[in-house]
Amino acid sequence: MMQRDRRRHVGQLMLAGFRGHSIPVELRSLARDFDLGGVVLFARNVAEPAQVAELAREAAELSRSAPVWVAIDQEGGRVQRVKAPLTIWPAAAVLGRADDLDLTRRFARALARELRAMGITFDFAPVLDVLTRKDNPAIGDRSLSSDPAVVARHGVALVRALQQEGLPACAKHFPGHGDASVDSHEDLPVVDLSPDRLEHVEWVPFRAAIDAGIDAVMSGHLLVPSLDEHSAATLSPEVITGRLRGQLGFGGLVLTDDMDMKAISLRFEPGAAAARAIAAGCDGVLQCGGDLDRVHAALEGLVRAIEDETLPATRVDEALARHAELKARYLSEDARRRAPAAPTLRDVIGSAEHALVAEQMRQFA
Repeated sequence: MMQRDRRRHVGQLMLAGFRGHSIPVELRSLARDFDLGGVVLFARNVAEPAQVAELAREAAELSRSAPVWVAIDQEGGRVQRVKAPLTIWPAAAVLGRADDLDLTRRFARALARELRAMGITFDFAPVLDVLTRKDNPAIGDRSLSSDPAVVARHGVALVRALQQEGLPACAKHFPGHGDASVDSHEDLPVVDLSPDRLEHVEWVPFRAAIDAGIDAVMSGHLLVPSLDEHSAATLSPEVITGRLRGQLGFGGLVLTDDMDMKAISLRFEPGAAAARAIAAGCDGVLQCGGDLDRVHAALEGLVRAIEDETLPATRVDEALARHAELKARYLSEDARRRAPAAPTLRDVIGSAEHALVAEQMRQFA
């Protein structure tokens, strides 16, 4: 593979975060060297919906060789990057308490419509972590329930509704963050659970979502000694390839959680972490802290790992194929023709229908 082609292909494995309300010059420069797979938007990128729509349009033009994901974490509750004048959604926990599948489906459809109206093409949701530790600092009310059956039931409803509305869904955070006592934004959690316990609690929702045809799964930055004593799940072939792919049978796209979280960034430089994640079986790396030098370092690290054969070219080809397949299903011209018509901002801002769904959810807050 020629050097230019290698750099272009490696870029497809990266979803990058950045600072500002428009595409920075540095990101455009990076995209000229590496055809980026996508961008991830945060509250720091948001002023109001029309500006987000323009930003999404700019982002979609960054790559010359393949469509670009414009991704976001829009769950409701405390993880909601775009707020008023769009609908302010309660946290997912209220859906579990309501245990009304029709309400869950109406929420997901409304959420997807609002995101698609702004040009967002990927939502990193739903959270399928089973909240078994009430003092969990990272998950809390982001979880649907402490009951794995409830999480599975409503997780499947969310997945199907999001995907039917034209947005790929992404279950997170495998192998399960619900029993962690440490936030992976700050350090590496150790979740000391047996494989049998994981199979019968933490993995129940993930297995249900996989059986329902979910498009993507996000890895969690946590250490599960019963699965791998040495490596965080994101960097562990045993967890990603052995358990998620092998035991649970997931054949879709696997994305890392943000590699700028301290659980990873305190222990590895960006290039080494990115190479280890792809080698472990992840297909895409999220580098979301906003420092584009770290994005560049991660990409250069991937190139070096391919050149020195510590990252097998066959593994890279497999990851690229999964991105291409999912983009063909959602971002190609044919996919856009087949998808439900994207609403306009006028359709969703101040939507009485969406406000009613949010109010019905708040009754269970």
